[in-house]
Amino acid sequence: MSIDFNTDTTTPSGAPPWPPQRGFPAGVWITIGIVALALAILIAFGIVSRASAERDLTRRTEASSVLTVRVVHPSAASLSPEIALPGNTQAYIDTPIYARTNGYLKRWYFDIGAHVRKGQLMAVIETPEIDQQLQVAEADLKSAEANLQLAKTTAARYQNLLQTNSVSRQETDQATSDAAAKQAAVDSAKANVRRLQQMQSFERIYAPFDGVVTTRNTDVGALIDAGSGSAPKELFHLAAIHKIRVFVPVPEAYAADVKDGGKATVTLGSSSGEDFEGTIARNSSMIDPASRTLNVEVDVNNPKGRLLPGAYVFVHFKVPERTRNLTLPANTLLFRSEGLRIGVVRDGKVDLVPVTITHDAGKVVEVMSPSLSPNDQVILDPSDSLSAGQRVKVSGQAGEE
Repeated sequence: MSIDFNTDTTTPSGAPPWPPQRGFPAGVWITIGIVALALAILIAFGIVSRASAERDLTRRTEASSVLTVRVVHPSAASLSPEIALPGNTQAYIDTPIYARTNGYLKRWYFDIGAHVRKGQLMAVIETPEIDQQLQVAEADLKSAEANLQLAKTTAARYQNLLQTNSVSRQETDQATSDAAAKQAAVDSAKANVRRLQQMQSFERIYAPFDGVVTTRNTDVGALIDAGSGSAPKELFHLAAIHKIRVFVPVPEAYAADVKDGGKATVTLGSSSGEDFEGTIARNSSMIDPASRTLNVEVDVNNPKGRLLPGAYVFVHFKVPERTRNLTLPANTLLFRSEGLRIGVVRDGKVDLVPVTITHDAGKVVEVMSPSLSPNDQVILDPSDSLSAGQRVKVSGQAGEE
């Protein structure tokens, strides 16, 4: 038997080949490629978007870190030749009235707000101890005077007897010395009586000047202490308001412009707006090193009492007109330890320029600085943390939207 090696082993039609083929069909590979390309595109897009977002965030952060400021240009307009400064009013004479003797208050005649004249009786104090001491002193004086009279008589008799040698020189000298001692005792008794009479006169309290009673700190029956403690209690407080003193701290820049004898206008700080004419009476003749001000007193006649002591007023002084310097709003100033400064924007950065105030008109000040010009951009409402070289962005000048 022979074997035919050329026998056809092809499988029947529609059956899978034997042995089976390896790998995916072409369509599957195409699908995988499309998906991989899509994923690559998505990844690349995400990376690009993230980088763009980071750049945008960096840009926004840098932009927000730059301070935005409003600026104003210095003006060369002149200020009014007048300054208005706050002042405090005081009575021309202001005196507390104390008791000079001990006792009890018997009666008072004037209450707060009462107008009194000089020499008017204000109160009476009962002092029984002083009265008794005065009676004893007067009795002692009479006794001393009687002893003196007897001593003088005795001394005169001894002088006559000495001429006839009826008594010795020693006895005569003793009688004369006794008379002198009795005279000294009488002088001492008289001084004691005068002292007690003076103490008794303090029972009646009189007004020392024309004025208004602003305080009454006692009442009938109150124990009056003449000051045995360290802080005696005042009975009354009297103020003379026919003339008012107004004390004004004048800045050093205007000290030379405010002269004694000059005129000033005093305006009440209240809504009444009433004006009073005053005269510069005197000044302290020294600059206070703490406040850099000159203490000036302005005297104002106040016959009707419309200006009250303790009132808050504004005092208007005339000063020479100045036009050579620049003016700025007061809210551009920076008070630093090294001196007064203003912030000027130059090339997008802050430059702290030193200035000196030559005229203060409240909301507007006149300043002097060699490095400041009308074209400079001065920062309004600068922050206390503003520093030289800091980058800023200008939002516009004052008054612009």
